[in-house]
Amino acid sequence: MPTYARANVSFEKGEGVYLTATDGRRFLDFGSGVAVNALGHAHPHLVAALKAQAEKLWHCSNLYRVPGQETVAKRLIANSFADTVFFCNSGAEAMEGVIKLMRKYQYETGHPERNRVIVAEGAFHGRTLATLAAGGQEKHLKGFSPITEGFDRVAFGNLNELRAAIGPHTAGILVEPIQGEGGIRSATTEYLKGLRATADEFGILLGLDEVQTGNGRTGKLYAHEWAGITPDVMGTAKGLGGGFPVGAILATEKAAVGMTPGTHGSTFGGNPLAMAVADAVLDVMLADGFMDHVCQMSELLWAGLGELVAAHPTVLEDRRGAGLLLGVKCKGPNTDFIAKLLDLGMLAVGAGDNVVRLLPPLIVEPSHIAEAIDIMHRACGELAA
Repeated sequence: MPTYARANVSFEKGEGVYLTATDGRRFLDFGSGVAVNALGHAHPHLVAALKAQAEKLWHCSNLYRVPGQETVAKRLIANSFADTVFFCNSGAEAMEGVIKLMRKYQYETGHPERNRVIVAEGAFHGRTLATLAAGGQEKHLKGFSPITEGFDRVAFGNLNELRAAIGPHTAGILVEPIQGEGGIRSATTEYLKGLRATADEFGILLGLDEVQTGNGRTGKLYAHEWAGITPDVMGTAKGLGGGFPVGAILATEKAAVGMTPGTHGSTFGGNPLAMAVADAVLDVMLADGFMDHVCQMSELLWAGLGELVAAHPTVLEDRRGAGLLLGVKCKGPNTDFIAKLLDLGMLAVGAGDNVVRLLPPLIVEPSHIAEAIDIMHRACGELAA
């Protein structure tokens, strides 16, 4: 189905931060499959883990214990706020599960009337009917009526507006620490701390969407750690599998009280192949020095983008983001900038508010950042001309 506005290029192999097209052209990948290829392409540790598992068992159903799930869940719990984990296949599924968990928690704790979730303007939580409704963007919802009920929208970053929206039917709050699709808009530490305090004050749940911001993207395993807070429930995916489809719902035992046998499920979620790869991803991400490297590369790229914006004021307006989830706002159409980068051998990703997202693999090195900045300078020069 023609649901994608695809660029006229196809890739046949990748290595590290580079992709090679079927016509032999080589591209610097600063899109990472939209923050998915967190460890680059064909990472040897991930390839070995997948091959080893593929020779043993692919699928065995969640009707039985899955050792890989238990292993990965224990590692996620040991390195997060969570007490319990549910595995699925994608970010949209994870966020759908987060919404279900919020409603079920209130039902189980004697408040069945609390079934609405406060969400933020400019959000993106997935492509299912419920997650589309949570995101609330007209361009995604058009033609898919009736819109799923149960969401109240407030301005991103505005605590006063959020507090005013809380009522007797509010089950929880759901936000992204950084709105990726919405234009690389970062929540402040004060805002995130305020969300936690507000949820506690009103007896509702705080849910975070860390599908894109999680798994090392900001220099910590999860972006909310920078604010020193913990959610009650969180959805994540993308980088968790390094390119293999896997998502997860992480929750406290208290928040997950209603998630009992039969309340939720997934045929393929947490299959042995996905768990083998996720375990290998965690081997790399949890190793000493890995997050320090992400932070160092983030500082380099951030500085380079600052110089880029300053040098090309007719083309670029500002830089945004945190960690290796960064972006530049364009003065002309962001699609023109992305197309020019593609012509020059670099991949980037569009976002809302006329922003171009830069999402390099977390294994990126200074030489790759220098190459990217050089290409972007050339692109700006050609666009200005």
